[in-house]
Amino acid sequence: MTRTPLRPLARILNARQKGENPDSIERENLRLRHEVMRDKSRGSAQVRLVFLALFFFGVFTLIGARMGTIAASEPVEPRTASAGTDIDAGRADIVDRNGRILATNMLTHALYVQTRDLIDAKHVAQELARIFPDLDEKTLLRRFTDGRSFLWVRKVLSPEQMQQVHEIGDPGLLFGPREMRLYPNGTLAAHVLGGSSFGAEGVHSAEVIGTAGLEKFADARLRDPAQAGTPLVTSLDITVQAAVEDVLGSGITMMNAKGGAAVLMNVNTGEIVALAAGPTFDPNDRPANPTKGDPSDSPLFNRAVQGIYELGSTFKIFAAAQSIELGLLTPETLVDANAPMRYGKFTIKEFENHNYGPMLSVADVIAKSSNVGTAHIAMMIGGERQQAFLKALGLFDPSPVELVEAKGAKPLRPARWPEIVTITAAYGHGVAGSPLNLAAAYATIANGGIKVTPTLLKRTEPMQGERVLSKRVALMSVAMMRRVVTEGTASLGDVPGYAVAGKTGTADKAKPGGGYYNGKVVNTFASVFPANDPQYVLVVTLDEPVETTGPKPRRTAGWTAVPVAAEIIRRAAPLLGMRPQVEAASLDGLVAVKN
Repeated sequence: MTRTPLRPLARILNARQKGENPDSIERENLRLRHEVMRDKSRGSAQVRLVFLALFFFGVFTLIGARMGTIAASEPVEPRTASAGTDIDAGRADIVDRNGRILATNMLTHALYVQTRDLIDAKHVAQELARIFPDLDEKTLLRRFTDGRSFLWVRKVLSPEQMQQVHEIGDPGLLFGPREMRLYPNGTLAAHVLGGSSFGAEGVHSAEVIGTAGLEKFADARLRDPAQAGTPLVTSLDITVQAAVEDVLGSGITMMNAKGGAAVLMNVNTGEIVALAAGPTFDPNDRPANPTKGDPSDSPLFNRAVQGIYELGSTFKIFAAAQSIELGLLTPETLVDANAPMRYGKFTIKEFENHNYGPMLSVADVIAKSSNVGTAHIAMMIGGERQQAFLKALGLFDPSPVELVEAKGAKPLRPARWPEIVTITAAYGHGVAGSPLNLAAAYATIANGGIKVTPTLLKRTEPMQGERVLSKRVALMSVAMMRRVVTEGTASLGDVPGYAVAGKTGTADKAKPGGGYYNGKVVNTFASVFPANDPQYVLVVTLDEPVETTGPKPRRTAGWTAVPVAAEIIRRAAPLLGMRPQVEAASLDGLVAVKN
């Protein structure tokens, strides 16, 4: 850059010739130089200010955007990075056949402590013991100060408890968000749903896994992230289920029973509309599994599936149906019913030593529930054919229903099958199965002879099954069971408008180690309705019932299980959309008149 001299020689000489002061030239040049320098400095300063303003604008924009993002997000506790895999906490809902919720998820929080961040461990222990009475203050304080850096306090908190912990104000108390399983209907369908618990856990999420029932059977489906938004649709109708559970619970109480079970099934699809067992429990607060004693004493015991009982005279219809199917007999054929019956060292008796003989038709054998008549029918069939027929009905295999408990509930049968077993098995003694096994077998008869596979999932396709009975024989069997209600041992089971058909069964209760209890029975009523066009099967079983309203205790199914089943049908049939069938009044005794 060329600099202008402050005292240029030519201008100094010229000024002296004119008599001017040469110093003014220097001052003027100095002023001009300072103005140029000032202009350059101002330009540089302006550029720096622009760049600085842009920098601060960018920084504050970034901070503002981050603050907005944080304000709009859900609050979460800070988490430590780890090498482990993420916990998949999603789980699909379970709904009834109409889409009503049976099991869903709810956001909650767990409480944990980072002990190194505690300010006042003693105060925290005191406050937590006050909020959670089941916690011990001294134990908490010891755990806070024994050297560990992390510990869980509660796995699930209510909103009220969470707020109270917040108010303690100690930075060492932290909350971990998680989903928990919620059963909004409480005890309703508890034995079907089973229950759930936490699996893998972290401070920021927890895995929910099924522990029993349908929750465990369908655990992989319910935890599948690809299907998390698609609920599992069951065959249950929550309204019918509530009615069945209500009546069964009242029946257990009124009949002084240890427990009971009820299975309501669609005979054409195998869909279980209601499955109840009592006593029951709340899956939101599932009790611990029993470790000793009789499993049936626990409310977790599902008598409808796990209860393996001798089902008594409910088996008699199988012998009658098979004998007709084989062409050996007809419903009108007379068979020997003269009691008692001697077979080697064994004596076959009737209830209370009755003698319905000397001869009864096959239909009357069923209506009167004759052991002797059934024994003679069974001997005509033979043990080998009898076993094949009972197996075809599904009575020798665990139920394939979608409950984990069903797999271990295997029906009991003798290892050997001599003719005396053929006789006793025909009237339901010496072999044992669950009420659900029995319901599926009765549904096979009721739907025209096509084998029924029970399911707890809503079916969208027609049921496929092999033919076990001809339709003609199946209709005859239902007609014979209708007479049990109108003329026989189940007279208390008649429900006007719904033409109930069925068969009673009273069996002595077997001891776990062999033999039978004295005065303890298992009563069952297996019913079909309406008899003229069967749509549903209902099986009700009561464990150790005794009806005490009369002058002496009554323990037969006709006085215990039958009235309970009748009340279930009376309440459930309208809920199933079934209109009562009104029979035309008789014209006998009427006189025609003219106006």
